[in-house]
Amino acid sequence: MRLSTLLCSTLLLASSLFGQNPPYDVYPPADPPYYRVRYEASNQPGELIFPVNYTAWIPPGVKTLRGVIVHQHGCGEGSCKSGLTGAFDLHWQALAKRHDCALIAPSYEQPEKADCQMWCDPRNGSDAAFQKSLTDFGAKSGHPELSKVPWALWGHSGGGHWAGGMALLHPERVAAAWLRSGVPLLKEEPTRATIKPYQFSDAVLGVPLMCNPGTKEGVSVKDGRFSKVWPANEAFFTELRSKGAHIGVAVDPLTAHECGNQRYLAVLWLDACLKARLPQKINERLQPISDEGAWLSPLLATEAVPSLKFAGDPKNAVWLPNAEIAAAWMHYVKDTAIPDLTPPPAPTNLRVQGNELQWDAEADLESGLAHFLIERDGAVIGRVPEESKNPFGRLLFQGLQYSDTPVQPLVKMTFTDKNADPGKNVHYRVISVNTAGLHSK
Repeated sequence: MRLSTLLCSTLLLASSLFGQNPPYDVYPPADPPYYRVRYEASNQPGELIFPVNYTAWIPPGVKTLRGVIVHQHGCGEGSCKSGLTGAFDLHWQALAKRHDCALIAPSYEQPEKADCQMWCDPRNGSDAAFQKSLTDFGAKSGHPELSKVPWALWGHSGGGHWAGGMALLHPERVAAAWLRSGVPLLKEEPTRATIKPYQFSDAVLGVPLMCNPGTKEGVSVKDGRFSKVWPANEAFFTELRSKGAHIGVAVDPLTAHECGNQRYLAVLWLDACLKARLPQKINERLQPISDEGAWLSPLLATEAVPSLKFAGDPKNAVWLPNAEIAAAWMHYVKDTAIPDLTPPPAPTNLRVQGNELQWDAEADLESGLAHFLIERDGAVIGRVPEESKNPFGRLLFQGLQYSDTPVQPLVKMTFTDKNADPGKNVHYRVISVNTAGLHSK
């Protein structure tokens, strides 16, 4: 263990005796269907040197979980802090619910200037901590199958390194992995000498993988802080695809390192992979991914064709699982404006007490949730939130942080009718609006 790592470990272990420290001491409560486990820093070689919070969401009413979806933040205090709200994201919950999966979001309590590799490389203790959390979540939630079911992994930046590393280490458990702006290293590089490359088996070739860099991370912009992201992605893709891996590349045409609108393709892609791969019963193996119906595209192109019509070398081509994903991918890599014709689910369980309204709602799988419209006697009288905000992409009901998670404090589904007449009976209606502008019934 390096001296700096040892010192960091000692300091973190000492601070943990006094409880959580800023900026990791503010987070939403985790009452069922949410659950939380936390592990303190360790000073044992090979174990995690940072404290970590794991938050899980279990779809209400699910009898047996079929998988786990992990939403993994990136490096640095800001990104690590943003992981505290990952499990509360309504859009990612819609994906988890569709496949009877738990949604888990870690938050590694990394000090700003500490070595991110000490958690984003799963070989440094985060692999073991994550698997321990599955057992503990199973005991807390009454779903012991959590320790055995497959994983679908999404990761941003260092989280992409982590998700890709977990796929290389555990290909038999990973149904699919989406790598936003970060990939693991497969060969030693002098410029990245502090990062240990991975060895991998042929089993990883059957795991669907998607590399998702921003164009300003070395594709269209060749210098700057994130300019090495694309060369790393290209090397990772080329090495695995040349061996027949089911791997694609979706370059975000609008962004640098921020997540932008990637979720509108990532959720659809993971949905397709989970549909194809999840077994029906616990302890059964993941279903093999099929090349039948796959589409291919030249690297960095914006058009894809059915694999049987592809004229180039398929082992140099971007792999896409089916025609539906290929169509969404072609829109995404041009302008990220993936079309949507499906309205969001209607809100439910509207409660009115005096002039206070509360309701429940689920997000649209295809386009998430932008806002709610409030009607009184057929006329719109309000919007929740009054002004949606998202500096990184489409406007979202829950807002969006840098690592693709909701903003704190979480926005509530409530509205106060300040102009209500207490002596008059009125009829209220709440309407969901997704990020494509479609209204629910």
